Amino acid sequence: MSECSHNCSECGAECSERQEQTDFSEQLNPNSSVKKVIGVVSGKGGVGKSLVTSLLASQMQKKGFQCAIMDADITGPSIPKMFGVHEKAQGDGEEIFPVDTPDGVKLMSINLLLENETEPVIWRGPVIAGAVTQFWTDVRWGDIDYMFVDMPPGTGDVPLTVFQSLPVDGIIVVASPQELVEMIVAKAVNMADMLNIPVLGLVENMAYFECPDCHSRHYIFGNTPIGKILLDCGIDIGLEIPVDPNLAAACDKGEIWKYEAQWLEPLASLVEDK
Repeated sequence: MSECSHNCSECGAECSERQEQTDFSEQLNPNSSVKKVIGVVSGKGGVGKSLVTSLLASQMQKKGFQCAIMDADITGPSIPKMFGVHEKAQGDGEEIFPVDTPDGVKLMSINLLLENETEPVIWRGPVIAGAVTQFWTDVRWGDIDYMFVDMPPGTGDVPLTVFQSLPVDGIIVVASPQELVEMIVAKAVNMADMLNIPVLGLVENMAYFECPDCHSRHYIFGNTPIGKILLDCGIDIGLEIPVDPNLAAACDKGEIWKYEAQWLEPLASLVEDK
């Protein structure tokens, strides 16, 4: 008789505590095709996760791919504003149709469904997670090469729902310079590892300021040892986003798709090769 290993996915023993692994995956909308799903995550809020999601989607769109953004940050949606999208998503009673950004990225966000985009979403976790699942099952995305999922910060209901319900091909972790950044990054990486999701890269936002005159870099929030973090967390690629007033202005104007983020190209190439 086999001895219980306490890992039901590998154990051959039959016992009263045995639990079969449950499949939580959801079926994509039947009128849609999505080749690759990339999640963009962070351990805490306000680090630029939506910024990286938007820039990556636009970068890949410029390469000739059809991209989409699923804004899974239900209580803090900001991507529609970055693209200057204020129109409402339409539906036919059975499906919801995403809205096109000015550069052709397909976008779905809770803000596109609310009567007033400043209306707060005061929902409990399971309801929020259910809304994200419906973005996958009920939205008619069409033919998509790369879908980028902007997730809320942390390791709660929504990231877990996305990781278990959608066929996520990899995640990108976004962080900002601070003392606890390695611990925060490690939490996101460990969650992905537990769910067998590969980590494609780490992006450090607001990493430095480049002087417009002498072009020297000033790490005004501290020089984070990103190389050490990459090594400790087993991540192959790390990028630094500078503090750039032009980038902030593009977001405020709803013109992020016009911004040329050359420093993002190594990560875009990695996503393309995924």
